[in-house]
Amino acid sequence: MYPGQQPGPYPPQGPYQGQQPSYPPPQQVPYPPQYQQQPQAPQQHLGEGEMRLDPHLTPDQRQLVLRIQQQAKTYAYGFVLGIPLTFGGAHYGITRTPVGFAATAVGLVAVAVGLFAMTRMRALKQQLRLITPDAWRSPAAHLPGARKAATLAAYLNGVLVLLSLGAAGYLLYKGAGWGAYGNSFGFGALVLGAFIPFGMGIAAATTIPQLLRVIPAGAKVGRSLYSIIMVLATTVLVEGIKGKSPLPALIGAVVVAVCLGAMTLLGRATKRMRGESV
Repeated sequence: MYPGQQPGPYPPQGPYQGQQPSYPPPQQVPYPPQYQQQPQAPQQHLGEGEMRLDPHLTPDQRQLVLRIQQQAKTYAYGFVLGIPLTFGGAHYGITRTPVGFAATAVGLVAVAVGLFAMTRMRALKQQLRLITPDAWRSPAAHLPGARKAATLAAYLNGVLVLLSLGAAGYLLYKGAGWGAYGNSFGFGALVLGAFIPFGMGIAAATTIPQLLRVIPAGAKVGRSLYSIIMVLATTVLVEGIKGKSPLPALIGAVVVAVCLGAMTLLGRATKRMRGESV
């Protein structure tokens, strides 16, 4: 003991002055369990990225939707190229020279490719319906509200058929004023333009039997088709206003109002057929 040092207990000292007391090494805590990475959605190419898929689709549904999109593109290319070549070539062959019938032959081949793609697309859609809830009869089909909603949707899609066929006839009528019947290229484009609403009318007509069986998918298809008709009607409305033509402007405004109302009612009908509250 040094001089002046007071006896008494002292805390234990480490091997070096000022060293902190040693603690037991920390226990190794295992890392949280790593969850298996979810499979990523297949990459989309050639413009498919513009159409976002429903994130709630199952992997099987997603694969079928992507295959349907591929067939739909082939179908669209076949008809968009085939119809003008077929009718425009025939017009040129009749009015000018028989060389135009060569374009008709090419157009018929393109239309055949489009028809084949449409057949494949319909088969894939049938497979998709087997695993899509809205494609089956509604579980609320026994409720009066669901049946009334389905009947209303069927009537609305019937109006859609009339609007679509009316749009096709309107384009064919206006083609005379545009001089399309005297021009082979214009005639081919006119027939293609009229074919689009005509095909929509046929598609709308096929949904009516579904709706009579209280299948919600028919109302969803009708709603999508109404949106296309509304775009066409908006074009007629704008052209009527620009040209200061009251009749086209009035027709366009009425059709736009009908489409907006029908889309709203079809949305409510879809929910009622699903048994959801509106």
